[in-house]
Amino acid sequence: MPERTQPAKPNDNGLIKVAAMGDLHVQEDAQTSYRDLFGEISREADVLVLPGDLTNLGKPREAELLAEDLRACSIPVVAVLGNHDYESGCVEQIAGTLRQAGIHLLDGQAVELNDVGFVGVKGFVGGFGPRMLGSFGEPAIKAMVAESVNEAMRLENAMRQVRAKRTLVVLHYAPVLETVAGEPPEIFPFLGSSRLAETIDRFKVSAVVHGHAHRGSYEGQTPGGARVYNVAMHVAKPTGRPYALLEI
Repeated sequence: MPERTQPAKPNDNGLIKVAAMGDLHVQEDAQTSYRDLFGEISREADVLVLPGDLTNLGKPREAELLAEDLRACSIPVVAVLGNHDYESGCVEQIAGTLRQAGIHLLDGQAVELNDVGFVGVKGFVGGFGPRMLGSFGEPAIKAMVAESVNEAMRLENAMRQVRAKRTLVVLHYAPVLETVAGEPPEIFPFLGSSRLAETIDRFKVSAVVHGHAHRGSYEGQTPGGARVYNVAMHVAKPTGRPYALLEI
């Protein structure tokens, strides 16, 4: 397992820099390498966060290629899986490969790095605000809502594990409508759920990052005021780079 122990460089306010970049969609043909980008991020940040869709089709070889590229990353890496990582039914193998590569792959857990608590779940669909899908009607609809509620409950359980004063929540699906704006309105309900935001607002959270909405908007906030950032690679960011830099 690679050792990523490059010390943090807190700024004058005692904060650290977190680079966040979602939706890498690594493919088997290996035509795109992230090695140089990971090297750059290691010079710019103290922790790298990858909010899901690490692979394109959820194939074990795709995870292996990502693990190889991450050898260029000398800082700690925190990640969650996304919907694409489930596509081929190889989630356990993908998770094992990434964890063996030294990644803190979170699925309802928390990890503390550089005095910051990182909490991660994938999240799920369901829609936003008063238009969230309700548990009514066919069993298939009820099962979908139950999955959305379960992800929110797993996030809450993970939040209760955190003892650090600063917390970054890592999701794949969006917790607020603002950061999916720019996508076709017809697919908004499939991009996230307000149930995640309701859970987040029960706790003191420094920031939230997610991906999934490739054509969404960079910044929003929960009803309780927690900052939310859509860090999918193709979303424009203040850095002008594929990754966001956040001070936490």
